[in-house]
Amino acid sequence: MAKLYFHYSTMNAGKSTLLLQASHNYREGGMATYLITAQFDNRAGEGRIASRIGIGEEADTFAPDEDMFEKIRNRLSQGPVACIFVDEAQFLSKDQVWQLARAVDDLKVPVMCYGLRVDFQGNLFPGSAALLAWADEMREVRTICHCGKKATMVIRRGPDGRALTAGEQVVIGGNETYVSLCRKHWREAVGDL
Repeated sequence: MAKLYFHYSTMNAGKSTLLLQASHNYREGGMATYLITAQFDNRAGEGRIASRIGIGEEADTFAPDEDMFEKIRNRLSQGPVACIFVDEAQFLSKDQVWQLARAVDDLKVPVMCYGLRVDFQGNLFPGSAALLAWADEMREVRTICHCGKKATMVIRRGPDGRALTAGEQVVIGGNETYVSLCRKHWREAVGDL
C-alpha cells in the first residue's frame, strides 16, 4: 500500500544521505525511482541532490507553483516507478503537499519527502506544516547540538557570525550559514533568556 512519508530534522542531520541511500536500495533491487528537489536550491547544482558526505544524484526539480500530481502522473506515463523521493520538502506549498497526497492515493505510488521542520526563527515551513498534518508516516532524523543533546532548532548566522532573529524565511545556505542546536542553546543564541 502506497503512503506519504515525511522524514524531517534540522540542518546537517543526513536527510539527503538517507534519501539517496533509500533510492539506491530500490535501484539495486531493479526498481526505478523518481527523484525531485526544489528548483531554486542549486547548492549542489541545478537539478541535483547531494549530501555533505560526497554522494549525489541527478534529480528533476519542482517550481513553487508546479502541480506535483501532474508532474508525477507525467513521469509514470513514461514507465513504472517504485517510489518518488522529494528532497527539500519544506519548500513545497500546502497545495503541492496535497497534490503529493493525491498521487499516493490515486496513482498508488509511495512518496517519501525529506526536509526541515522549522526555520531559523522556530516557525514551521508551509510544506512541513502540511506534511506534519497529512503524512501517513513521519520519521525524525536526529542530529546533535554541540552540547550533545538532540538538535531540534537551527540558527542562521549573519556576516559577523551572530544569530539572526529576523529576515526572509528562505535563504539558501549550508554550514557557513546555519547551525543546528538544542532548544536551550538556540534560545541563548537568539537572546531568549
